[in-house]
Amino acid sequence: MRVIITGAASGIGRACAELLAGGKVIAGQHRLLLADRDAENLRQVAEMIGPAAAACVVDLAEEDCGERIVAAALAHMDGIDAVISNAGIIMGGALVDLPVADFDRIFAINTKSAWLLGKAAHPHLKASKGAFVATASMSATQPTPALGFYSTSKAALLMMIRQLSIEWGTDGIRCNTVSPGPTYTPMTAAGYSDPTARDKREANIALHKLGTAEEVANAILFLISPLASHITGIDVLVDGGMSNMLMPASGGGTGQKRQN
Repeated sequence: MRVIITGAASGIGRACAELLAGGKVIAGQHRLLLADRDAENLRQVAEMIGPAAAACVVDLAEEDCGERIVAAALAHMDGIDAVISNAGIIMGGALVDLPVADFDRIFAINTKSAWLLGKAAHPHLKASKGAFVATASMSATQPTPALGFYSTSKAALLMMIRQLSIEWGTDGIRCNTVSPGPTYTPMTAAGYSDPTARDKREANIALHKLGTAEEVANAILFLISPLASHITGIDVLVDGGMSNMLMPASGGGTGQKRQN
């Protein structure tokens, strides 16, 4: 399988690359085009994987990012079977306080880059009857305090991929998203460095643990695999059951008997 992975220098993108390279989720030999703006870590990941992987250093906020990535992929793999649009950034702050420049950058990377990459890859995915998977977030459907730009950018991404699933369905291209819940990655590590804060967060997750990059990557790789050949236009939550915890977190459903 010939796969493009953005945000491949660390976290979920790196986990996707490592799992594919090891044939742990999808059996066989795979060729990978890894894209990220972190040149040093990207080089290390590509070198660790070996000749099957090539690196493309690119800022996903740039408008030519999709064309550059696809050109590098074709040079390395002579075709594209799947795209994992995983690159993303987080910015904190109240919506009333954030500047326009931050809005533009987070939407450029979290939303616009997926469209640019999909648009550039479309004819090649059509030729291979391939798959496009984007990493969204449970924040796309759950307002998240102090992450207003992040939540709205991921909500837009969610709808865009659903739209693509309709538009590209007749081309045989499957388009889906995966929405992680709280997941320990280099991007989120600082937020979980305080053990008390981490314990509090895990208490609101049904499985009482943070997710890992590999657990999210497993879901992504399932969706690009032949096992998901009749699945398109869906969002897969990988949140440890956190989305079901509203009532327990609010103290509802204690199980105590009541007298009427």
